[in-house]
Amino acid sequence: MIDESRDMSCKEQMAVVLRYVDKKGHIMERFLGIQHVSETTAISLKASIEALFATHGLTISRLLGQGYDGASNMQGEFNGLKALILRDNPTADFVHCFAHQLQLALIGVTKNHNDVGDLFNFVTSILNVVGGSCKRRDILRDKQEAKIIEALEGGEISSGRGLNQETTLRRHGDTRWGSHYLTLVRLASMFSSVLDLLEIIRVDGSSSEHKTEAAVLLEVMQSFDFVCTLHLMMKILGLTNELSQALQRKDQDIENAMDLVKASKIRLRSMRTSGWDSLLEEVSCFCDKHDIDVPNMKYLYKARGRPRRNAPKITNLFHFEVELFNTIIDRQVQELDNRFTETTTELLRCIACLNPSDSFSPFNKEMLVCLAKFYPEEFSMVDPMVLGNQLETYIINVRNNEKFSGIKGIAGLAQKMVETKKNVVFPFVYTLITLALILPVATATVERVFSAMNIVKSRLRNRMGDKWMNDSLVVYIEKEIFSSIDNETIMKRFQNMKTRREELKCDPGDNSSQLRHCSIIARQSRAGLMYPSGTGQPKADNIFDVYGLKNYNIVSKHVLDPQDLHPIAFGSPWAFQIWTT
Repeated sequence: MIDESRDMSCKEQMAVVLRYVDKKGHIMERFLGIQHVSETTAISLKASIEALFATHGLTISRLLGQGYDGASNMQGEFNGLKALILRDNPTADFVHCFAHQLQLALIGVTKNHNDVGDLFNFVTSILNVVGGSCKRRDILRDKQEAKIIEALEGGEISSGRGLNQETTLRRHGDTRWGSHYLTLVRLASMFSSVLDLLEIIRVDGSSSEHKTEAAVLLEVMQSFDFVCTLHLMMKILGLTNELSQALQRKDQDIENAMDLVKASKIRLRSMRTSGWDSLLEEVSCFCDKHDIDVPNMKYLYKARGRPRRNAPKITNLFHFEVELFNTIIDRQVQELDNRFTETTTELLRCIACLNPSDSFSPFNKEMLVCLAKFYPEEFSMVDPMVLGNQLETYIINVRNNEKFSGIKGIAGLAQKMVETKKNVVFPFVYTLITLALILPVATATVERVFSAMNIVKSRLRNRMGDKWMNDSLVVYIEKEIFSSIDNETIMKRFQNMKTRREELKCDPGDNSSQLRHCSIIARQSRAGLMYPSGTGQPKADNIFDVYGLKNYNIVSKHVLDPQDLHPIAFGSPWAFQIWTT
């Protein structure tokens, strides 16, 4: 899985993550490294990948899958990175990141439906006005705090650990997964506070433009159209946000991901069939709480900001239920159908036959034999008849084995086969399962690498070199692996890299072998007693007794400039550099 992004020095960096199945049958995604690329063309990216693979003894010919976002240089049909790798290795099947496709489906609805587009445009304007100054942010924060205290005293909300935390409005972005949903949720929860702030700006604004803008936004927010569209999109995005969170899991397999997408479509269609009444009741309660007029659904609809002379004669019920509710859900389902086309490919139809649900009911021997043909390198020496015979024995064995009942997903099947040693009995079947699990689902792990990159290479460390940043990222991201390495092993490796003046030693009696390097500034008082300068510690006969250090070895001792010490220090200051266990 690959993606590129700019670091703090405005250098284009390419992150590479490997996905594989370990010996216990678990899906693993590990950060391989980050590589600086001068160009983002497909040819340049492929050359950088080959160079990075070569340093680790890897080769593109062993790839069994590739996953990217929707950029043209990545998934171009003829000259994209996907096409270049497929020419060298036809078994490296490409999967477009599912989480990215889900975000594109949302953006498609916001751009193709006027009411939804107007909603997010108004929300952007509200965020710009409310967050226009620190003073406005403070007013909003104080207003929200007062609302929460009032609600707690009235028993409207409950108190508890982690509840009712200080929050603020959040800005959405087309490239940030789930940001649209969080923006709408925050706005709905702070609706009254935002209205109060806009009222203040309308009266005490610094300019007529600010007052006019606040007045327009007040009118928009206190309209039934805005509130209805807001709650409808929160329901739809809340459903897709659950799907997005599930797709970003590292242990997610592609067959289960397809099932999640299908389930989301079913839920959307169910909402279209029987969800209007509950939505209308929810919106009406919200409007009553905030003193917003609820129109009579039998009256004619009056479009705000549109000429009424040639307007169609429709009722409020027809507009909100048919033109808004049904249309938005239909377009969301259509976007999901258009984006997630993987369910129609032959490869994934074959993978679906490995699903252990309902006592392995999806099992199909012919489809699984066909699946093996997609990977000729893995099954070059296997006769199709031998594979078919093993599949028949396998399905009889697992269906009659109670340990394989109730398994969820292909990932659970792989782990169960390793636990029961069935991977040794049915090696070809287990190979098919691992090949299905290797296919990437989402590039969330790569995106997390870029988040870590902004922490490691910050604004204050923007001159960090590429190699140093790569090594730091590997240690930072894969901390679970490095925390299991003994410190003594690291010391020996460091010592053997080249000849050094001092040999790193540790106390033989200390099993942890962990060393701490301390620099202690002390002074000798007129009374001849030593203690740390500027500390409130009592005097002691030895500076090391003050710190409670038992085993120490003085490496160096030199006189310091008195100006470097605490202002109240006097006498002869010394600096002791020690190694202590």
